[in-house]
Amino acid sequence: MTGPLNTRFAVAVHTLTLLAARPNDLVCSEDAAESVGTNPTHVRRVLAGLRDAGLVASRSGPHGGWQLARDPQLITLGDIWRSVQGEDPLLVLHEGGNPGCPIGAHINECLEIVSGRTGRAVESELDRMTLADVYHDTLTAAARV
Repeated sequence: MTGPLNTRFAVAVHTLTLLAARPNDLVCSEDAAESVGTNPTHVRRVLAGLRDAGLVASRSGPHGGWQLARDPQLITLGDIWRSVQGEDPLLVLHEGGNPGCPIGAHINECLEIVSGRTGRAVESELDRMTLADVYHDTLTAAARV
């Protein structure tokens, strides 16, 4: 596979898991970015979408930061997925099919159906897992080290 993959979902889950680990703290975007291994601006952009979805709350200023707006057991990975994925299709289709070819002229409409079905399957699976599950699994993995 060539080209960069969108990491918004992974960054969102990572950051929210960090917030779940520090429920009584406001976590600044610099600390979250250090944990994620990215820059604070990227973390803030991802968190802004999560705030719009009601998953996190923020306070600005020198003692500000981010925290979960709901209990981790009430946040599904599907909630996170929908907040970062939005209306973007799961599968990216190519452009430029040959309209004179029976395959080239119609492949994208068929692939749009595949993308929709795949997206619904992904959401359904992610709705079965909570942020609390990820937090627990992360602690379990850390204990094995």
